Amino acid sequence: MSDETPVLILLGPPGAGKGTQARMLEEENGLIQLSTGDMLRAAVAAGTPAGLAAKAVMEAGALVSDEIVLAILQERMAQPDCNKGIILDGFPRTDGQAAALDQLLADQGRRITAAVSLEVDDEAMVERVSGRYTCGACGEGYHDRFRKPAKAGTCDKCGGTDMKRRADDNATTVRERLKAYHAQTAPLIAFYEAKGVLERIDAMAPIAEVTASLGRITGRVAV
Repeated sequence: MSDETPVLILLGPPGAGKGTQARMLEEENGLIQLSTGDMLRAAVAAGTPAGLAAKAVMEAGALVSDEIVLAILQERMAQPDCNKGIILDGFPRTDGQAAALDQLLADQGRRITAAVSLEVDDEAMVERVSGRYTCGACGEGYHDRFRKPAKAGTCDKCGGTDMKRRADDNATTVRERLKAYHAQTAPLIAFYEAKGVLERIDAMAPIAEVTASLGRITGRVAV
């Protein structure tokens, strides 16, 4: 990637719409969504150096270190499809990871161009997450109240009929996940605000409005 390639971070609690918005940015702007979970699984399957290191750690029953995650991220960022820019979804999660990411980018002559905070109301978020489900075939997201498919039980995007709900998408679990988010990840908002790269978006707004706001931000940082 060139020095000017956009590097965006999406910050927000579970259910804020990070995955949905990242997919839209991919489709409309050519940016590539990088999810740490997906990258980890792909690196292990491909047998890359970092993937082999991660596999050994996981087989030993330990947690994959930040160093290995960063190595996997570095490998993925070097692939040609990332040339137009990337969106980081799910990383960093802590101040320590953010500082390590800054160093990784600095070593390559790059930096975070925008960290977008998708801001929500906790109780409204409990309702939002508790009612969501996805298409089992293509992963398109829906909601019992806020985003129903045009035809009940049928995906608008691919026509699939196998709809799935995550077992942990219930009110009690969502409140615990929100608590963990505020304790661990929300301080990143102050971290990036101090660097002058923070953008705030009301994620309780309709999906189209959130997308439009992200598009304006992307337009300012894209080459």
